[in-house]
Amino acid sequence: MRRMKANKTRSTGAAFFVALGILLSRIAGLIRERVFAHYLGNSDAAGAFKAALRIPNFLQNLFGEGVLSASFIPVYSRLRAEMDEETSRKMAGVVGTCLALGVSVLVLIGILLTPSIVDLVAPGFKGELRELTIELVQILFPGVGLLVISAWCLGILNSHRKFFLSYFAPVLWNAAMIATLLVFGGGAGQTRLALYLAWGSVVGSALQLGIQLPFVYKYAGRVRFGVNKADLKLPHVREVFRNLGPVFISRGVVQISAYIDGMIASFLGAAAVSSLAYAQTIYLLPISLFGMAVAAAELPEMSVAGGATMEAKDKLRARIQNGLRKIAFFVVPSAVGFLLLGRAVVSALYQTGQFGPEDTLFVWYVLMGSVLGLLAATWGRLYSSAFYALGDTRTPLRFAILRVVVTIALGLTFAFLLRPTVAAFFATVPGLRLPSLPLIEISIGAVGLTIASSLAGCLEFALLKWKMSERIGSTTLPVSFRLKVWGSAALAGSLALLFDRLVLVPSNLSIRLGSYDLTPVLVLTLFGGLYGLFAIVTGIDEASHFVRKLRRR
Repeated sequence: MRRMKANKTRSTGAAFFVALGILLSRIAGLIRERVFAHYLGNSDAAGAFKAALRIPNFLQNLFGEGVLSASFIPVYSRLRAEMDEETSRKMAGVVGTCLALGVSVLVLIGILLTPSIVDLVAPGFKGELRELTIELVQILFPGVGLLVISAWCLGILNSHRKFFLSYFAPVLWNAAMIATLLVFGGGAGQTRLALYLAWGSVVGSALQLGIQLPFVYKYAGRVRFGVNKADLKLPHVREVFRNLGPVFISRGVVQISAYIDGMIASFLGAAAVSSLAYAQTIYLLPISLFGMAVAAAELPEMSVAGGATMEAKDKLRARIQNGLRKIAFFVVPSAVGFLLLGRAVVSALYQTGQFGPEDTLFVWYVLMGSVLGLLAATWGRLYSSAFYALGDTRTPLRFAILRVVVTIALGLTFAFLLRPTVAAFFATVPGLRLPSLPLIEISIGAVGLTIASSLAGCLEFALLKWKMSERIGSTTLPVSFRLKVWGSAALAGSLALLFDRLVLVPSNLSIRLGSYDLTPVLVLTLFGGLYGLFAIVTGIDEASHFVRKLRRR
């Protein structure tokens, strides 16, 4: 019992440091996006940069943290638990070498084939917009190789339970881009600024890798890079690469789905591409902050404790349910806030300079589409990590492929066939209207893309939960807990919305700090405070625990 409590405490502490690192990184990312919106808004240069950034990031996401979490961390963690430091270091060096060589070749090929790649993922871009996107991608590609090696560092540090630094490191990437925007934003034109920003991204990638490497050698010891035939035949190396295949394909099909979304959006206009990216930055925040924090903290522990005994199954089921509760406590109010108060969220983050009120309205509508699947997508990360800890990489793969197929089918349906229906919804519902933006009747199809992704994410989560329940038993949370969380969030969101519509709007009250409007921040603060109060009153344990932790700190 004492050991289980110690493990739970260690896991909770790890989740806190992961969440703290991600929070600081995401805050830096939001600042970057606000500065980006100020100088580039929803311009053609903004759309080109957003499209360009997604193309080389395909490699980063394909070879990066998700793949290593599923294939490398479980094996490396078990070796360390068995006190086999020599084998763990050798295995880490072989994996790192193969990763670096493979990514270097792909980066070179990507630079040479960039025009063809751009035509595949953004076929709607023509003329100068296409040429700018090509130039941006070719600049960005080398930085991706650095970020992939950074993900290898993350895998080693996480296995040593050193969580904060690896999730804090992206702050440096964001800082480099923010500095580039601030230095060149006032004098350079938008096209030139986009090019400068691409170079700033490469510098940031080098900084992100550089801050982690010394700590990798500190905790992992003398990792020897290099590879020979004997190394490749090591059982643990073969296990990593055997697990790598299904996860690689799984990540690949999910990334292909994201790029198909981008491809579809390119036919809806540059504003659709950039607005989709702005909304994605917001709705990925709770997924990354809470889903990733809990899943990343639990994975090493589940990998060490994994087994087929009844005790192991009970332990895994308890970990999953505990993680589901933590995630729900934070993600449910996020979903309600995006739906009811999303305009205030977007305004607080982006509305400045070239990004005006009509842009805010459009990004809010795109954000609305993500609400349907927000909790499911976040819970899905935890279930996938549980499968990886059990050594099962094929089940998440099968469901990921199905999710991609459904996303594509629904995306085309909502973005094109049902686009008039989506436009009519916003034009006729009281309190809503179509934004006054060029070609908005076409761009509004971007909302359909987020709706499609949400529905497909819900399907994937339901299947993951079903399969896990077959293996370890039911992991469903009590109805009373779910009612308390959703009820507290809905009531808090409704009261905050009424305060905004009945008090702030009629009185035309504006609280400003220089040129920055703090009124949306006031509404969101009220919402957060009311949710916390209602959660405590209704007896949600996570709320009381959160308050106690704040008092101790």
